[in-house]
Amino acid sequence: MRSFVAGLCTGAALLYLMLWWNGRLRQAASPAIPPSPLPIAAATPPPVPAAKATPTAVPAPAAPAPAPFAAEPTPLLGSPTQTQEPPSTLNPFAPPPAVPQIDAPPPHASPPPDLNDFQRLKARSIGLPVEGFDRRQLRDNFAEMRGNRVHEAIDLPAPRGTPVIAVDDGTVKKLFTSVPGGLTIYQFDPTSSYAYYYAHLDRYAEGLGEGAVVKKGERIGYVGTTGNAPPNTPHLHFTIFRLGPEKHWWEGAPINPYPLWILPEVASKNR
Repeated sequence: MRSFVAGLCTGAALLYLMLWWNGRLRQAASPAIPPSPLPIAAATPPPVPAAKATPTAVPAPAAPAPAPFAAEPTPLLGSPTQTQEPPSTLNPFAPPPAVPQIDAPPPHASPPPDLNDFQRLKARSIGLPVEGFDRRQLRDNFAEMRGNRVHEAIDLPAPRGTPVIAVDDGTVKKLFTSVPGGLTIYQFDPTSSYAYYYAHLDRYAEGLGEGAVVKKGERIGYVGTTGNAPPNTPHLHFTIFRLGPEKHWWEGAPINPYPLWILPEVASKNR
């Protein structure tokens, strides 16, 4: 019985040695294959038997390229770090950074931020400043050159002495005589946001003075040629100024009144 067990163990040991030896021979006969596909070099070194191989015999696989946004996690929507980086490095679905809010203008600024000049003046229905003037005779010469300066006003030709009327309710702020404008009137609108400027007057209306409160359509002067107007071309030089916070009658941004007068006429013709 003992001899049988001893023979069985001896046979198993011999079989293990034979299998081990065959595996080593097969491994030595096969070339080493790199674990991942790599670009083939110009000259490939001959295969080295595994028994003599060193850790540097087989080239190590290249490190995989980092995945997009792998350096750090994408910040959550609305997180404090989101607005600290350019949008291209953030979540493509994230909203754009908030625009800083601009402080509201002071209460005395004009016009209010929600209405532009045309809308506000259009709402006031600015009238024609020459009594009986034919709207079809209007010409937009606001941007024409007068010598080396821009006209920045509308000329309304009319016979000398034709009544000039207020285009809006308001207050006569200044009666002034200048070299270019001759006899002039500066009238403020009820909110003191705009000044209506009438120039080249022949004379003022009877009883008109600074501080007078006038109504739309009220007579305030007469067409003439005072100032630098051609003597044989009586007309009214009229424009509108947007006043600044200081409300200086001699300062302001000129506004073309022509669209305020011509657009109602165009609309009526298209009906």
